[in-house]
Amino acid sequence: MAHIAPFRALRYDPSKVDPGKVVTQPYDKISPEMRDRYYHASPNNLVRIILGKPETQDNAASNPYTRAAQFFQDWRRQGIFLQDSQPSIYVYVQRFPKPGSDAMLERRGFIALGRLEDYSAGIVHRHEQTLAKPKADRLELLRATRAHFGQLFMLYSDPAGEIDSLLTADSAPDLEITDEYGVVHQLRCISDPSLIGLVRGKMKDKKLIIADGHHRYETALHYSKERSAAAVSLPKVPRPYSGSDALLSDLTDAAPHEFVMMTFINMDNPGLVILPTHRVVHGLPSFSAEDLRVKASEYFSVEEVDPSVDAQRARIILREAGRMGTALLAVTRERVYLMDRGKYVPPSVYGGLSLRQQALDVVQLHKCILESALGMSEESIRNQEHIRYLRDISEAMDQVRHQQADAAFLMNPVGMEQVREIAFAGEVLPQKSTDFYPKLLSGLTIYALE
Repeated sequence: MAHIAPFRALRYDPSKVDPGKVVTQPYDKISPEMRDRYYHASPNNLVRIILGKPETQDNAASNPYTRAAQFFQDWRRQGIFLQDSQPSIYVYVQRFPKPGSDAMLERRGFIALGRLEDYSAGIVHRHEQTLAKPKADRLELLRATRAHFGQLFMLYSDPAGEIDSLLTADSAPDLEITDEYGVVHQLRCISDPSLIGLVRGKMKDKKLIIADGHHRYETALHYSKERSAAAVSLPKVPRPYSGSDALLSDLTDAAPHEFVMMTFINMDNPGLVILPTHRVVHGLPSFSAEDLRVKASEYFSVEEVDPSVDAQRARIILREAGRMGTALLAVTRERVYLMDRGKYVPPSVYGGLSLRQQALDVVQLHKCILESALGMSEESIRNQEHIRYLRDISEAMDQVRHQQADAAFLMNPVGMEQVREIAFAGEVLPQKSTDFYPKLLSGLTIYALE
């Protein structure tokens, strides 16, 4: 049972700041260049809290986390953030051009609190592996600020679109922002108790899949257990209604740290787009394009492609080859190989992975090419040694052709149905296997635990 609840979000006061200059992309998508741009956009840009710059004099008493807590406290005191008067859920609509096309898409969802659950409960499901370092970083920030600033992207299934229909309205949005990628983000506050009750009722039988935010979800769960174990006296989740209303009767004994802020999106929505995340391999001690061809031929049919192929042509080759099954494109400095029509692979190569996992391009790339052909260990890949993850094909190819990398491995995206099957089976994909587009902006709503 998925427990969701309305909350009184903190939001930027548009009379004091320009909302478009203070919200950001998710922290893990912010490059150093983007961070600099956000810093210059506004002294109240959220990046100072979620990904503050380190300083040479940093120590235990003064560091990005302590500064984040101070910024948060100061901005609340100054009225930069205002708390909504009524517990609400927030309709979140994104309109954007489909990548590689002129078609415009719309993705609808809503922001609410979701109760944190162990994966073993069978309510919240992951689909990707997580890394220790990002979780340690987010935990320090959460301990310092005691607030959630970004959206966890959660998927639920509703083929008939009943929940989206409940939240459709002709009224103007409370907030509209166009981000740096041309994506229009609209937010509309809903505090009607009866409507919130209907949405909560519809969500109760849903299973949830984490689309984006695995590290933050596990961090929030760890923090919640940490707070509970400390037996700290905390205020209860405020009941937005009184009298005989029992809308939140199942949650009245819960503490704020048992919830995290989530954006819930219907996985059956046609506006759901998954992009591939390509792998760029660099700094291998003895990389050889010819050795790659020979070793890859043990697992795939390998065909040499015009070495001058550009990004657009690479997308077409992958799309067409992918109609028949696995398709990978390996770009080296002087040669380009199409790897498709997989051959028999000894079970030992996959190390006990299920057949549904073995069928995925990203798993075949990791197990057959990165680990077996190139000799990269699973641990080194997990620690991001000799490997980078890039969304943009052009950037990946340019890094190779400008001698900043040994090879780029390009692929088609994982399908939503594949993600669903993997997650509900309790299995996980390699990290960075999916890239749900567009991202959910951080700073639209904030959930303060205190």
